[in-house]
Amino acid sequence: MTTLPAWSVVPFCALLACIAILPLRAPHFWESNRNKAVVSGGLALAFAGWLAWFEGAFASAALMHAALDYVSFMALVGTLFVLAGGVYVRGSLSGTPLANTALLAMGAVLANVIGTTGASMVLIRPFLRANEARERRTHLVVFFIFIVSNCGGLLTPLGDPPLFLGFLKGVPFEWTLSLWREWLFVVGGLLVVFNFVDQRIFAQEEAARPGSQLEQVMAHAPLGLDGRRNLWLIGGAVLAVLGRGQGWFNSGEPWPFGVQEGVLVALAVASLQVTPHEVHAANRFEFGPIVEVGVLFAGIFVTMVAPLQVLNAHGASLGLSAPWTYFWASGLLSSVLDNAPTYLAFSSAAAGAAGVDATGARYLALFLASGPEAHLVLAAIACGSVFMGANTYIGNGPNFMVKAIAESQGVTMPSFVGYIGWSCAVLLPFFILTTFVFFIG
Repeated sequence: MTTLPAWSVVPFCALLACIAILPLRAPHFWESNRNKAVVSGGLALAFAGWLAWFEGAFASAALMHAALDYVSFMALVGTLFVLAGGVYVRGSLSGTPLANTALLAMGAVLANVIGTTGASMVLIRPFLRANEARERRTHLVVFFIFIVSNCGGLLTPLGDPPLFLGFLKGVPFEWTLSLWREWLFVVGGLLVVFNFVDQRIFAQEEAARPGSQLEQVMAHAPLGLDGRRNLWLIGGAVLAVLGRGQGWFNSGEPWPFGVQEGVLVALAVASLQVTPHEVHAANRFEFGPIVEVGVLFAGIFVTMVAPLQVLNAHGASLGLSAPWTYFWASGLLSSVLDNAPTYLAFSSAAAGAAGVDATGARYLALFLASGPEAHLVLAAIACGSVFMGANTYIGNGPNFMVKAIAESQGVTMPSFVGYIGWSCAVLLPFFILTTFVFFIG
């Protein structure tokens, strides 16, 4: 097996460092998708050129796998983005603590159908409209990011990009449903804490303001749904992903590359054709966010070849043995880097420690077949990557998007450090409890 030098991970680390630092240090430069493409493409091309020159045979196979995975990834993420952009929730719910808790719970479920990005984009605006009469709304958006944009999307490969990448590498579609206990423990606990916090803040506002705030927040416009045809198209996307994994119409074997991707692209095109312009306008739908994802992940998928291979080759020497160590290692790295490559990095390391070659297209299927311990380790990596992507604004793609929408509607959001303070106060206790309940025993 080819072993790349440790320094070959530098382009990958440099790209992730740019993603983490440039939005803070050079926001004007980084707001341009063209500049993102220059940075991402430059690092990717430099790495690919070096790899092809010095590791010819290995480079061809590795870069081809990376390209195919990237196309599959973008076909799913892009399609769900388009389909979610074609659904508009009219009106609003009331802004009471109970109604807010119910909407967050609905978002946690919906995240597993249209992804955390899709659920966030569909629900954040009606959530903010429901609470327009509230004076203190920061906590509402913070918990929305915790629950809908991150922790809720643990149960299906559609829920969060790390899980879809795992699906592409051989994890069965239904395997993530086995994480329902961890999902219920964290999401259910966060909903209880949110309701307590919102009840307390609501009572304080009611006491401090003249008149009845309850009457104001109970007033709401009738709910309605525009773009219903996209619900059928979303169902088609779910069936396409499930069909690929189950091998429908292909004797139980996964579909060859291009079938699922073609179906998803066709569904996205259909959505753009049948969705009225008024719906896209109401959602402020534009392709900028998905273009940003596309240009950044193009570089990530190419440069990720090196850390995946290095971690796979040296996984046994990292000191990560017990499931809880993988939970915290993948989680902490997901907090400061994107959680999708973090998931693959540590699943590759775990596979390497188990003697499984991660250069194969479906190496995680082989890893899971190695025994029950592998299932617990992969569960720890999945939970760490998905849950702890909520720890910072840069841990998961929807986090910054929700923050920007909230600020555009007058919500004062915490600074980067201030948000981490919320994470430490609310999320950290749940993650410690999750460690002892599920991954130490």
